[in-house]
Amino acid sequence: MSRITVIGGTGHAGSAIVAEAAGRGHQVTALSRSLPAEPVPGVTYLQGDATDEATLSQAIDGADVVASAYSARSPHAPSLRDFYRTAARVADTAGVPLYIVGGYSSLRPAPGADRFVTDLSDIPAELHAEIRDGAQLIIEDLPATPATLDWVFVSPALRFGARMPGERLGRYRLGDDVAVEPDGGGAISAADYALGFVDLIEKGDHHREQVNLGH
Repeated sequence: MSRITVIGGTGHAGSAIVAEAAGRGHQVTALSRSLPAEPVPGVTYLQGDATDEATLSQAIDGADVVASAYSARSPHAPSLRDFYRTAARVADTAGVPLYIVGGYSSLRPAPGADRFVTDLSDIPAELHAEIRDGAQLIIEDLPATPATLDWVFVSPALRFGARMPGERLGRYRLGDDVAVEPDGGGAISAADYALGFVDLIEKGDHHREQVNLGH
């Protein structure tokens, strides 16, 4: 079993990943701004600011894998790109792979096609900056990291989030940077996303690439 540190381990995606990994017997440490109301038995919870490099380094120290579901919700918090520049450096220094909860808009509808992020006309304007920021992680930032850093960017289906919890079906479909359900975006529950996410960690078949999970 692996020692897995989950950044943002009490959020929508992070808490599901924590529960799935702990349920399989992995040794899980969850770092988040607040402690959960209902902690998962056997999980070590650390309350702290993941944007503080010392705190982040401490949480990652001794881990075999880092899974990050970081979300820049505070207006004073670093952007996703700024945070992941630091997280990538810390993970690389520690010599551990970095698995990232990505976004749908960075995917493509077909091989070689433009990514969805190039046309956000159906998305509220106030969300555009955050979406573009997240997409730049896989378009520019992660490919530019040192070759010594092993990373996997795991995008969910379009309909994924706390407002669309969905049900655990016990299955998922795995794709690369082309959405497995490009027409309408599809959906996936947090539980099934976590199922696929932890499968990716355990199998270790993907390296420095984007994948996506959908029903």
